[in-house]
Amino acid sequence: MSYEHILVAVDLTEECDPVIKRARELSVSSQAKLSLVHIVEPMAMAFGGDVPMDLSQLQQQQFDQAKERLDRLIAKYPELSKDHCHLTYGQPRQEIHHLAKEQQCDLIVVGSHGRHGLALLLGSTANDVLHGAPCDVLAVHLIKRPS
Repeated sequence: MSYEHILVAVDLTEECDPVIKRARELSVSSQAKLSLVHIVEPMAMAFGGDVPMDLSQLQQQQFDQAKERLDRLIAKYPELSKDHCHLTYGQPRQEIHHLAKEQQCDLIVVGSHGRHGLALLLGSTANDVLHGAPCDVLAVHLIKRPS
């Protein structure tokens, strides 16, 4: 099967390298456009006693750090054009599905740790993205590195 537009969803850690490499291989073999997305999840409102704390500054720092990591990733993988790299706030499943529909992607590539037992029941981002996806989803198995 040949794809035309591949969306790779990453967490911007070193673990995302195999996910990007697999998406890149598929985009080259299919001559497909390659887009990348990272979702910064919103911080919940925290309470210190009865006084709500404003987390907007922490949220902005989190976004700025993600932008720096994304810029390093683009430098590492030059085929990832800045025009096709997306950094947004929200819930990963919803934002990935929305972007895949908006950009008319026909494949979403995500990393999966292949969790078992309770973690599997609770779900993961890869499992979340799979359900209700507007297109095919490829979960790239990530091997946990020894600590």
